Amino acid sequence: MANSFLTPAIIAQEALMQLENNLVMGNLVNRSYSTEFKAKVGDTITVRKPVTFRVDEFKDEINLQNINESGVSVKMDKLLDVSFPIDSKDLTLSIERFSERYVIPAMSAFAQDIDSRLAQLALDVPYFTGTAGTAPDSVASITSVRKIMNDNKVPMAGRNLVFDTAADAKLLELDTFNRVDASGTSDALVNAILGKKFGFDCYMDQNIVSVANDNFVGAAPKVAQAVDKGAETMTITDTTLTGTVKKGTLLKIAGTTQTFVVTEDATAAGNNAVLKIYPAVADGIKQDAAVTVIGNHAANIAFHKNAFSLVSVPLDKPMGSNNSATTSYNGLGLRVTYGYNIDKKQDIISIDGLFGFKTLTPELACVLLG
Repeated sequence: MANSFLTPAIIAQEALMQLENNLVMGNLVNRSYSTEFKAKVGDTITVRKPVTFRVDEFKDEINLQNINESGVSVKMDKLLDVSFPIDSKDLTLSIERFSERYVIPAMSAFAQDIDSRLAQLALDVPYFTGTAGTAPDSVASITSVRKIMNDNKVPMAGRNLVFDTAADAKLLELDTFNRVDASGTSDALVNAILGKKFGFDCYMDQNIVSVANDNFVGAAPKVAQAVDKGAETMTITDTTLTGTVKKGTLLKIAGTTQTFVVTEDATAAGNNAVLKIYPAVADGIKQDAAVTVIGNHAANIAFHKNAFSLVSVPLDKPMGSNNSATTSYNGLGLRVTYGYNIDKKQDIISIDGLFGFKTLTPELACVLLG
């Protein structure tokens, strides 16, 4: 009996399973919005932020609270693709052998790309602790993150803490971490997990982002002019201020307990740099207040899943091709299409998906400097 050919639908289902198995960050963030939309590349969709309530003391009657669902715009501009030539003989393989040869390597690359993009969202977070340039290596590193998240009233359940490779190596030298509870819901999470410590599910991810301001020079930067309450920009100055302050740079300002993150690259001109910042200034900042620019660091990241969102929407089958299938499950979607390259006379398999990446609530996250 002749072997059956693998269909796009069979490969799509296997690819989706392998993608989820290979994700770390992608399995920890909010994916609940992904099934609600249809979109094309470049579309902007609005996703709902989780509803919040307050507690009232009951006296004579209940107080009905308005449910004001706020939305966040997510641009669906990341059409991620892995395509490769295929021999017709390969399509007669069992799905297990085909997956081992092609699908698993393809989805491993897919997962690394997605995790890397999610790790970049740490650049939106203004809350931080630790020492720039030094990998966290103590219990105090973790408890200081816990305090900041407690102060910000982050829900206790569902907290994650994801380290880079340097922090992972240091923390595994501690008795607290070297007995690992290897539990998880996918292969990547099992391999990455460092256990539940101090209220965090702790993981390692090779894709943690670094912030570097190597060409920025400012010996003693200060606020150029007073900054009003509610402002989202400030100008810093110095007698010699050159270079670029990168997005994700963290700031401390004398006279305020607030910490800030720079939201766009800012290049100095005339010894001044105009910085766009988050959050908005709470109580005003005085002129000449000293500015501390946090040095180069790895942005290890603690977060509740509702801090960040991965949006994956179903793609339509391409026009003119019947050899295509889409599949979606648990907030992820992929499309598999068979094609033909007439220039090289090769059959092709393309696996793609449309994704958006967005910070929902920075207050639900904290950077641990490394």
